[in-house]
Amino acid sequence: MKQHTAMITGASRGIGAAIAKKFAAEGWNLVLTCLHSKEKLETQALELHAAYGITCFTFAGDMGSKRDVQDCFRRMEERFEGVDVLINNAGISHAGLFTELSLEDWEQVMRTNSTSVFLCTRQALPYMLKQKSGSIVNISSVWGCVGASCETAYSASKGAVNALTMALAKELAPSGIAVNAIACGAIDTDMNACFTEEEKADIAEEIPAGRFGTPDEVAGLVFAVACQPSYLTGQIMRLDGGWI
Repeated sequence: MKQHTAMITGASRGIGAAIAKKFAAEGWNLVLTCLHSKEKLETQALELHAAYGITCFTFAGDMGSKRDVQDCFRRMEERFEGVDVLINNAGISHAGLFTELSLEDWEQVMRTNSTSVFLCTRQALPYMLKQKSGSIVNISSVWGCVGASCETAYSASKGAVNALTMALAKELAPSGIAVNAIACGAIDTDMNACFTEEEKADIAEEIPAGRFGTPDEVAGLVFAVACQPSYLTGQIMRLDGGWI
């Protein structure tokens, strides 16, 4: 039987690392990318290979850069034919008043959170179209659904991801390719390190589940969605403990 391959962007920590571990544990080969943590990503790949016997290809580069994405896929395709599942997870946050948001900060958030989804999806599709199968799972946020005060750029970037997900799902459904998004709520990752413990406790009190979600919970849902029949497509699934 063919061994499937999954590509996970932003895989060196947090949600991306948890997703990589979940797919590896299920016997999938992996393509893992990051921007800054090359050594950490390579160590992670070695550990996953040792633990689960799968093959990992790692790439350090900017998934918001056309050149880097093309280079990543060119080198990856020398080892694998293509990817069966693409998880667009690379992302950054930005907090602050809209009146103090610079154009440079806006463009960086949009490039990392939205343009990366466009570029990686565009490169992954030829193989999926040839196979008439595949799954794309975009890691989004509840703020892309409802917006967040003082996180306008982040909210806009995730809103773009949600709209792209729904539109592309309709376009690719005849080809047997599913496109879905997981809109995460408050997940216990480094991205929330900007909050004090007191602030985290206040946020947890607002969540009906009474706590932050975990990267492993996101990973479990991502894997389940990726392995569903392609009839499940165009969905923005909120994983937020009933928060929003």
